Amino acid sequence: MRKPINVADYRTLAKKRLPRMVFDYLEGGAEDELGLLHNRRAFEKIRFTSHRLTDVSKRHIDTELFDRPQKAPVIIAPTGLNGLLWPNGDLVLARAAAKFGIPFVLSTASTASIETVARAADGDHWFQLYVVHRRLAELLVKRALRCGYSTLVLTTDVGVNGKRERDSRNGFSLPIKYNLRTIMDGVLHPRWSLDLLHHGVPQLANFASSEFQDSDLQAALLSRQMDASFSFDDLKWLRDLWPHTLLIKGLSLPEDAARCMMLGADGVILSNHGGRQLDSAVSPMETLASTAARISGPVLVDSGVRRGSDVIKALALGAKAVLLGRATLYGLAANGQDGVEGVLDIFMDEIDRTLAQIGCPSVSHLSGDFIFDANARKVASKKLLQI
Repeated sequence: MRKPINVADYRTLAKKRLPRMVFDYLEGGAEDELGLLHNRRAFEKIRFTSHRLTDVSKRHIDTELFDRPQKAPVIIAPTGLNGLLWPNGDLVLARAAAKFGIPFVLSTASTASIETVARAADGDHWFQLYVVHRRLAELLVKRALRCGYSTLVLTTDVGVNGKRERDSRNGFSLPIKYNLRTIMDGVLHPRWSLDLLHHGVPQLANFASSEFQDSDLQAALLSRQMDASFSFDDLKWLRDLWPHTLLIKGLSLPEDAARCMMLGADGVILSNHGGRQLDSAVSPMETLASTAARISGPVLVDSGVRRGSDVIKALALGAKAVLLGRATLYGLAANGQDGVEGVLDIFMDEIDRTLAQIGCPSVSHLSGDFIFDANARKVASKKLLQI
């Protein structure tokens, strides 16, 4: 393939390099994977209204989030087991984010530890928390605090793990279970296999420390089940534990977002986990405008983002920034840091082009005026006819 020109091209390269089991882990969704399609359709059905005769000779895609400047309204989302896609995958993503002046969110299920990322990569680091066990969560939060992470992201949409049927069929697990099929798949993907042999099988690095040798914590880790009892009542505990920016991720209802803000959150992330949890979940784009109208704090979104124009649509409907998940992982799996930077270059270019084409000189000027609303047009037409 020639030089990739869009995210789909990087997906093609990632699929070619990765064994099927690993690509399916990256690509797959829950159950029938209707959520994957629905997330994309939610973006595709949104249309722009272009404002002409506007000076767009100079355009600005930089923004400010929680009083911190960033060069673009995008963030690299938390994703697990990135070391399976590329050696030291979390560090690669963090370094690319720093180079582009955007935040990087480290997952609880990362293959590089909280300390390693803080030490080996510059930039604005956020930490995403899964509450598997309260004591374990407290240890992780305190480590992120000691290491200078600016933002804590609590994920709320994994009370139980989603039914990911690709992973079940492939027998996907970490550590990898070797059989004839997986060995043959590795032989057919030599670049990936050689990297794995050279760097070793990645581990859940945040749980490798001696702090987690307690028998209760070990049992919680081995079960890999989230604390399904964690509720609104527990947010105060986390708020008291974390003195910096706190975001609640995995929400879809405006009333849930409002309650989180009332309990001390600094903002929310609308997300359906990229279609990997509840297959028929509503797309974040479908509740974005109503949520942004309901709360005063920043609303962020993820799930299904593949184009710079998707970012512009989200911002116009009220999002303050957009998190990139699979899109940057395709770049990572295809070609490491060069691949991630290639994907980010594409997003920056497409965001800038879309601004010019809709007649908006800055992402800070985006609003619902740039989104076509057929119902509003019908109402306006009826009013004109009655005059």
